[in-house]
Amino acid sequence: MKTDFLPHHPLVDRFGRAVTYLRVSITDRCDFRCVYCMAEDMTFLPRQQILSLEEIRFICQAFVELGVGKIRITGGEPLVRKGVLDLLQQIGQLGGLRELVMTSNGSRLAQMADELHAAGVKRINVSLDTLDPVKFKALTRIGDLEQVLRGINAAREAGFERIKINAVILKDRNHLEVCDLVQFAVERGLDISFIEEMPLGAVDNHDRSEAHYPSHRIKQDLASRFRLEAVHDKTGGPSDYFRIQGSDSRVGFISPHSANFCSSCNRVRLTAEGRLLLCLGNEHSVDLKAVVRQRPGDIDFLKQAIISAIDIKPEKHEFNIHERPVILRHMNATGG
Repeated sequence: MKTDFLPHHPLVDRFGRAVTYLRVSITDRCDFRCVYCMAEDMTFLPRQQILSLEEIRFICQAFVELGVGKIRITGGEPLVRKGVLDLLQQIGQLGGLRELVMTSNGSRLAQMADELHAAGVKRINVSLDTLDPVKFKALTRIGDLEQVLRGINAAREAGFERIKINAVILKDRNHLEVCDLVQFAVERGLDISFIEEMPLGAVDNHDRSEAHYPSHRIKQDLASRFRLEAVHDKTGGPSDYFRIQGSDSRVGFISPHSANFCSSCNRVRLTAEGRLLLCLGNEHSVDLKAVVRQRPGDIDFLKQAIISAIDIKPEKHEFNIHERPVILRHMNATGG
């Protein structure tokens, strides 16, 4: 099924999908080591290999001029990047951008939530896989649950349009907590999305096929305490949303394995090292860092490279939870 077809949009791929959403990883570094995201002993990119803040802003400008209306800033953990607030303010001021949003692990929100809101970030997603401090430490390897909860409270007080919890659910690790996580969201007026683990990079902490917990099982678990009502409004992301009856909160399901969403894909990703990644589950990409460094300041040259890149956007991902990962890059190198 073709979706988002806009005949005059310059970024329509071979399958009739208009790219209107850019996810930008501004760093591969993170102050957590989540078991589904990276190996415990990670080697991060040297600084000279990642895009400068000026290059990131320039590439974002080109995408907005090409019709992209939504930009999400990700990492790693984006708030560990020096100068992030100035970058956000500059991107937020781009004419034609409808929405600047961010995904964070919440570790620095207690100190930075007000400044993020003032910089123009409209919505924020916070990763929170468990409400148990011991499990939180195990899943993140080094994270502090109370620090993240303080960050979520600070974000609520800062006045973002919406705040959403992202929870990656692993069988026998945190799958028994899905009802408690929804209750946590409802009590605080938050949204929540449950995410099936994506097989990116080799991990040594668990067997992904054994830990896989599909969205339909989560829905069955939630039915014991909540009534979910389907909604049709979209945020531009891959979540399939339901409203929790009796509240303003929504629960979403991101289901790359059990309910493939490729036919409506409207997004591409810019990695921290400047690769324009056309699909999360494939290696189709174009080196935009080379483009901007070959012809600094030439936005027409950059825009033509982006337009040409959309022609190689694949039809669908190739994820298989039961096989060793074909995609060797970890999620922190891709952008959450």
